[in-house]
Amino acid sequence: MATFNFIYKKIFILFVPVILLVQAGCTDKKKTESSESTAVSTEIPPLFERHGELAKATEWPKTKEKVDELKKKIKENPGDIKSRLQVVVIYLSEARITGEHPYYYPAVIKILDGVLSMDPKNFEATTFKSSVKMSQHQFAEARDLAEKARQINPANAYVYGVLVDANVELGNYKEAVAMSDKMQELKPSLESYSRASYLREIYGNYPGAIEAMKLAVQAGLPGSEPQCWSKNTLGHLYETTGQLKEAEIQYQQILSLRPSYAFALRGQAQIFKARKQYDKALAELEKAAKIMPEFSFHEEMADIYALQGNKEKASDKYKEVVKMLNEDASSGHIVDLELCKLYTKTGQLDSALVYGLKEYAKRPKNIDVNHALALVYFDEKNNEKARQHIEVALSTGSKDPEILQLANLIKANPDSKTLANN
Repeated sequence: MATFNFIYKKIFILFVPVILLVQAGCTDKKKTESSESTAVSTEIPPLFERHGELAKATEWPKTKEKVDELKKKIKENPGDIKSRLQVVVIYLSEARITGEHPYYYPAVIKILDGVLSMDPKNFEATTFKSSVKMSQHQFAEARDLAEKARQINPANAYVYGVLVDANVELGNYKEAVAMSDKMQELKPSLESYSRASYLREIYGNYPGAIEAMKLAVQAGLPGSEPQCWSKNTLGHLYETTGQLKEAEIQYQQILSLRPSYAFALRGQAQIFKARKQYDKALAELEKAAKIMPEFSFHEEMADIYALQGNKEKASDKYKEVVKMLNEDASSGHIVDLELCKLYTKTGQLDSALVYGLKEYAKRPKNIDVNHALALVYFDEKNNEKARQHIEVALSTGSKDPEILQLANLIKANPDSKTLANN
C-alpha cells in the first residue's frame, strides 16, 4: 500500500500564512519599537547559506542584502521590533525554499522569544510562534498560542488560518471549518481558499477541493512561490483523483517558471511512478533531493527501489530516512507519526505501534493518526483494533483512496485476529 503524502500537507501548514500576516503587520501594527532596548540581545542568528541551484535564484542576492540591512538596523537599535519581525518573515520563507527546517525553526523561535520579552502581547510574534510550533508538529501548543493571538487581535485573518491548521491536526474538524469560514469572511485569499480546499478534501469532497484550489491559484501573484505552491497542491489533488494528465500540466507549468521547484519535481516523479516509469521517477526525485533535504523525497526513492525488487537498496534508503527524521526530532520537530508509517512500511510493527500510540495519545481524533494505527493493527492481524481506528479515520466521510482501500481490506478479513492467534 502506498504512503499518503502526509508530509506534503505539513508543508502547506507551515508556510502559506506568512504573506497574509506580513501584510497585516504592515497595516495593523500601531507600535513596532520598544523603548526597553537596553535589556535586549542584538544577536540574530545568521542566514543559512544556499547551495547549488537555489543559490542561483535571482532573489538570493536581494535576500542576503535585505537581511544585512535589517541586522544593521537592529544593531543600531536593539528595540527595533519591526526589523526583527521582518527577519523572521525572511527566515520562514528561506525555510520553505531550502528545506533547512532544523536550522531555521530554532533560529526563528529565538528571534520571536526576544521580541516577546520586549513586548509580551505582540500579535505578530505570538502568531508567528504558533506557526512555527505547527511546523514542528507541536499542535496543542500552536493552537494555544493562536488563541492567545486571537484575543489580542480578533480581526486578523492570518490567525484564523493557524487555528484551522491546528484544529485539523488535533482532529477538531468542526472547529476547523468554523475558523476557515471566519478567515474567508475577513479576507478571501490564496491562503483562505487553500484551507477551504483542504477541509473539503477531508470531508470527501474532491471536486469541491479542486475548485477551491483553483481559486487559490487565481488569487496568487502569477509566478510567485505561493502561487506555485497552490498549483502544486492542485496537481496533487488531480493526481489523487486519477487525473494524471491534468496533474502533469500543473507540475510542468511550475517547472517552466521555476526549474528548481523541488515539490513540482517530486510531483512529476509521482506521475512517472504511476505510469511504472520507475527510472524516470527516480531521476526526478534525485534532482529534488539535491535541491532540498526533504526526507519524503528519499522515502519515495526507497518505495520505488522496493517496487523494482531491489530490497537491499530500499532497506538502506529507509535507514537513511530514519536518520533524517531523528535529526529533525533533535531540533524540536515531532516526527512520531512519520516514524510509525515508516516502520510499518518496513515491517517493524512493534516500533510502528510504539510511535503510533505516542501520537494517538496526543491526537486521538485525527484521521491520519487513526489511519496509520489501523494499518499497523491490520498488519499485525489484529482486525478488531484495526476496525476501531479505521472507523475514526472514516468519520469525516473521507474519500482518500488509501483509507478506503484499507477499510475494504479490514472489512474483507473480519476474523484475522482469530487466525493470528491460532
